[in-house]
Amino acid sequence: MLKRKMEAQLQEWKNDTGRMPLVVKGARQVGKTFIIDKFCRENYRQYYHIDFNEKPKFKTVFNDDLDAPTIIKNFSLEIPNFKLLPGDTVFFFDEIQNCPNARTALKFLSEDRRFDIIASGSLLGINYQEVASFPVGYTDQLEMHSLDFEEFCWGNGLGEDGLEIVKEFYHGKQVIPVSGHERMLSLFREYIAVGGMPRVVWDFTQNHHFGKVLKLQRAIIEDYKDDIAKYAGENDKAKARECFLSVPKQLAKEHKKFQYSVVEKGGTSRKYGGALMWLYDAGIINFCYNLSHLSLPLEGNSISNEFKVYMRDTGLLTAMLEEGTQANIIKGNLGIYKGAIYENVIADIFTKSGKKLYYFSKPNRLEIDFIIRLNDAPVGVEVKSGNNSKAKSLSSLVGFWGLDKGIKLTTGNSGISGKIESLPLYMAMYL
Repeated sequence: MLKRKMEAQLQEWKNDTGRMPLVVKGARQVGKTFIIDKFCRENYRQYYHIDFNEKPKFKTVFNDDLDAPTIIKNFSLEIPNFKLLPGDTVFFFDEIQNCPNARTALKFLSEDRRFDIIASGSLLGINYQEVASFPVGYTDQLEMHSLDFEEFCWGNGLGEDGLEIVKEFYHGKQVIPVSGHERMLSLFREYIAVGGMPRVVWDFTQNHHFGKVLKLQRAIIEDYKDDIAKYAGENDKAKARECFLSVPKQLAKEHKKFQYSVVEKGGTSRKYGGALMWLYDAGIINFCYNLSHLSLPLEGNSISNEFKVYMRDTGLLTAMLEEGTQANIIKGNLGIYKGAIYENVIADIFTKSGKKLYYFSKPNRLEIDFIIRLNDAPVGVEVKSGNNSKAKSLSSLVGFWGLDKGIKLTTGNSGISGKIESLPLYMAMYL
């Protein structure tokens, strides 16, 4: 069993006396059902798991009035020996996108304080199914991602105590002992190749077989393609698929700004913009926006039509490349994709820690991979797949444009040179 941070977030929600029905969103196969089911079994005496995909008959519960008494009455007709234990009962509405009326009913169910409700569904379904009325202001919401790097480390034998020691080295700006550094770097490269999809990570922790990892990853990619065919609008099906398949090519370019002409010669935002946003809404890709100025707030300076696109799970990105990519990652030999894959995993880490993604690029070809808000100031972050690479753009811009500090993430150890701090790649999770 893989330990997930979502368990602590669910517990925090349960401990809130003002809690409302909780909606847990997330891309397909990130582990929502497993972790919510485990939480409900361990924290409530009375638990009802309502899966609208597996048992569509429960949709009829919401065909009448949507007030709490009527819904509870209808449940009592469908569930043998139905009973409520006030304060100790939870309903888990799984795949709620398949029952739009249940989504609407959350507003009215929130008024009945005898029981708790957790609802879950894929971002695809929740965002693209028609709902008569969204329960705005009547639900709490969480988004679940695939495993982040810390969770991956836990699953592969490095406990919280070990990671706490690494964190102390980060805060103390100290060089990590060689053995610890090499172990963390090895885990980091494995995370790049394996990614964070729970089924893939679990199999890897049991078998450490990269061939099986690749097979599972490519099955998920095929599922994503099927989802595009199922959920995307008729006008977006082919376009979303083409945008999805173009991501590796976009990232292989020296300058990784997304270009619609890579999707199709002569392609434009008017033709493909909607399909690309669909992939974002589905939880498949992330946008990283260029900034007009290096000042806070970053969002206020973002340029809406200048962006890079990263896959939300780096393991799936590597699986979209040719055979042998995993071995190249472990050995540190990636050719034209080297920078792309390492940038993608840092984007993955930043997103899962709650950061929006920004970069800085000017026509004179100075480009900083990421700009983050750190200690209430904009900080440039350059990502290097080796140890000896120089961060030319970062060195040129630190001290100008409002950028007072830079961070270079490399395969090397910690160090400081002027206003640029070097950190091992895996320490990105502490920024």
